[in-house]
Amino acid sequence: MTAGRQTGGMGILVCFFGLLALIVTGKCSYSPEPDQRRTLPPGWVSLGRLDPEEELGLTFALRQQNLEKLSEVVQAVSDPRSPLYGKYLTLEDVAELVRPSPLTLHTVQKWLLAAGARNCHSVTTQDFLTCWLNVRQAELLLPGAEFHRYVGGPAETRVVRSPYPYRLPQALASHVDFVGGLHRFPPTSSLRKRPESQVAETVGLHLGVTPSVIRERYNLTSRDVGSGTTNNSQACAQFLEQYFHNSDLAEFMRLFGGDFAHQASVTRVIGEQGRGRAGLEASLDVQYLMSAGANISTWVYSSPGRHEAQEPFLQWLLLLSNESALPQVHTVSYGDDEDSLSRAYIQRVNTEFMKAATRGLTLLFASGDSGAGCWSVSGRHQFRPSFPASSPYVTTVGGTSFQNPFRVTNEVVDYISGGGFSNVFPRPSYQEEAVAQFLSSSPHLPPSSYFNASGRAYPDVAALSDGYWVVSNSVPIPWVSGTSASTPVFGGLLSLINEHRILSGHPPLGFLNPRLYQKYGAGLFDVTRGCHESCLNEEVQGQGFCSGPGWDPVTGWGTPNFPALLKTLLNP
Repeated sequence: MTAGRQTGGMGILVCFFGLLALIVTGKCSYSPEPDQRRTLPPGWVSLGRLDPEEELGLTFALRQQNLEKLSEVVQAVSDPRSPLYGKYLTLEDVAELVRPSPLTLHTVQKWLLAAGARNCHSVTTQDFLTCWLNVRQAELLLPGAEFHRYVGGPAETRVVRSPYPYRLPQALASHVDFVGGLHRFPPTSSLRKRPESQVAETVGLHLGVTPSVIRERYNLTSRDVGSGTTNNSQACAQFLEQYFHNSDLAEFMRLFGGDFAHQASVTRVIGEQGRGRAGLEASLDVQYLMSAGANISTWVYSSPGRHEAQEPFLQWLLLLSNESALPQVHTVSYGDDEDSLSRAYIQRVNTEFMKAATRGLTLLFASGDSGAGCWSVSGRHQFRPSFPASSPYVTTVGGTSFQNPFRVTNEVVDYISGGGFSNVFPRPSYQEEAVAQFLSSSPHLPPSSYFNASGRAYPDVAALSDGYWVVSNSVPIPWVSGTSASTPVFGGLLSLINEHRILSGHPPLGFLNPRLYQKYGAGLFDVTRGCHESCLNEEVQGQGFCSGPGWDPVTGWGTPNFPALLKTLLNP
């Protein structure tokens, strides 16, 4: 977790009291994120260096306290065998636990004020601080940084980033984890529009996945909807500079929601919701969260309209640290290659997930759409895990297809379904038995040099990810595919289970994984056929891991059988 270490004695005093000189000279300094990828993502181009007087908003992640205690609390409130199960903390409780030390707060504030920072805003937990500076001040504050404007992505998004690493005074090594707004570019959608298959109209066939197909496959009846009488709510978050349109949602429900009670509008939008063209992924997230978690109040976290120097995913984390009342289930279709992110950033984001778990929030992340992934390390191919899918404190959702693409049949692996083993996080105790069983029994394991067998393994569960209908910009679009589809579906079903728990006087599910693994996947359809994609070389020939009985790193424990899953998860 520590990005740097203080060195002792007089050197620190010299560094501390000479902060302004150090900002200029870079002496007695360190790099919080030396391993952060700074190569320009495909499709992005520089528009040149910023004017020195242009304003920037930068976010400083301040070092937290009591992280071991935080981990213990997560375990206690998430493990059904614990006497503290379901006794979640309030946001104020979390703030008391992790709030940075007075020394950290004082040191960082003094440093920023000396550099001319203004309009600084913190969050309830006081572990993030966002301040405004002009470019000249920011480049003096962060030696090595050089701010450029870039444009890229399908929406021609503009961002401000630095192509060069930044440094901080050594005196801040024990006080700042990283600075947001310098390196990480917004992700691009991995949704795929697959070719529409040709088939004659025949009784018993379907022509793509719709809410009725999902409800049939996962055994939901028309009664399996929210009651409208509780404070139960759910949310989706997207960071692709996309909008959804309420008119598209209404048309989607008109076309596909006639068989069940539902809400035809989003309850609350957090962030800017503009009037531009709707994005396919934003439309998908909202429509399938609200049709699977039918008749449940739904929030949308929207990133368009943010300042160009801000990181959309980081801004969402700040919102979680600043809102006392939040939806119980959050589904997120965001991911990046684990190796492209700094360890300081990954570890800190993981801590933010721990904070959410102590509050009883269920966070679901898409496992990704590149199978096991692939990259070359020192001339050798390896699989490429994705983050946040690889975090041990989120529930990760993989993808499946119907065995017969035109019938509601058993499911097989969708070859794009992301899965594998983290190179950063060790295997958590809750999945020790399941993963060990897979590694010892799978007849199709790839060579051991391709993956870290001792790492956190994912996904945890799965759902259909192939062949969805979505309404976007008033047009019904068929054959949309990706784990961005399976994730809101699974999240919506968990929201229905939370509804039953709340009506029964039980707390919401919270962080699901300890319970999920203790139950050995009870309530889920085991997916035992198929493999996902990986490196196209002679050694593995494009094949990653394969599914099998029980848990596997392609579809997790399997896909939801709603009545059985409700029975498994209803009572404490």
